[in-house]
Amino acid sequence: MRRLFWFGLGIAAGVFATRKAGQAAHAATPAGIGENVGQGLRELAGAIGSFGAEVRAGMSEREQELQETVERQTGFTPGRRARRANDAR
Repeated sequence: MRRLFWFGLGIAAGVFATRKAGQAAHAATPAGIGENVGQGLRELAGAIGSFGAEVRAGMSEREQELQETVERQTGFTPGRRARRANDAR
């Protein structure tokens, strides 16, 4: 029974090593390098998109804060004239 266990463990280790070697060999080919570069570009595009969304959300929040400050200090609501002009159309 012990021999069968060690034999099975050896087979599993061999399969694992063979798969890892195959993956490493594929990563070194032009196709593998292209896949890695493509994946990196997709991750970069996602990060840039997230950053842009956060910047837009921050801008909107800051714009609201500024409008509230102007209204509080002057009693004038910014953008009211522009909204009326758009409503009249």
